[in-house]
Amino acid sequence: MTIQPRIRRTRSGTLPSGVSRTVGSATASLRSLCFRRSVLLAGLIAAASGLLIAAAPAVSAITAATGTSGDGWIQLAHLSPNTPPVDVYLYSFGNPRARIVLDHVAYGTVSPYEKVASGEYTVAMRAAGAKPGSPPVLSTNVTIVTGRAYTVAGMGPASGLRLQVLRDRLTTPKGVSLVRVVQASLRDQKVTVTAGPQMLARGLAFGSVTGYGTADPGTWIVHVSGMSGIATQSLTLTAGTIHTLVVLDGASGLMIDNLVNAAGSAVMPKGGAATGLGGTAPVPAPSPVPWTALIAAGALCAGAAAYWLRRARYQARHAR
Repeated sequence: MTIQPRIRRTRSGTLPSGVSRTVGSATASLRSLCFRRSVLLAGLIAAASGLLIAAAPAVSAITAATGTSGDGWIQLAHLSPNTPPVDVYLYSFGNPRARIVLDHVAYGTVSPYEKVASGEYTVAMRAAGAKPGSPPVLSTNVTIVTGRAYTVAGMGPASGLRLQVLRDRLTTPKGVSLVRVVQASLRDQKVTVTAGPQMLARGLAFGSVTGYGTADPGTWIVHVSGMSGIATQSLTLTAGTIHTLVVLDGASGLMIDNLVNAAGSAVMPKGGAATGLGGTAPVPAPSPVPWTALIAAGALCAGAAAYWLRRARYQARHAR
């Protein structure tokens, strides 16, 4: 809205000193005009400030609700020993066209991380080679939150196959490494896992996943033992890294797959089957833009008010 240049503002609705109160109707009209336009100017400034204050949190709320401020990461895994290869599909919520399709995913496979916009997704598994429009063997929903990483894994036996959503850690405590264990061996229903003197899992049942535990940095011998055999592997833990040890059925017995995340809390998850089931991406900070705009608009309003106040006083003093 354009403000007319002849607006006059007075204090408490009175005319400035030096302007006669006895000039009759012209003086009365001038006083009425000054008062009305002063009220109008004050109302416009107050309204503009109020709208900006109300708009700032609304923008932040919309951004937080829709997840438009950033991305997350997802990767897919086949960890069911007696389930044949499958095709895996990732759909955005409500969109019938697949965003990602992984063909012929075999047992023990962990896909690269995929960077996706935060929001709701559906993961579906179909038999390898099945038509994309055929009913999936199973499916599940996953919510991707900005700055977080997730793994959706086919777990359990073929008769009880399920898709499990694992939330992957993003940071580690200072000076230590984080390690978790996924028990994907059907041959050994329960396993115990140690790294040197450190106990990582005791009697972990098939299809189970431990939480992340802290482990001291160093090079350790990982020892996995079950009813039917044992497996060992050298493991180097560096402070600030996150590891997932997957216990698998190998051709000749138990085997260990060490999936290592990117190191350091400022590094985003990377792709590749050996990059792990976790991530080390920082959570983005809220944008300061709404508050910057609010401050700038407030200063503009204050400057305009001061200008028109000075102009009104000057013209009122010289009015005849």
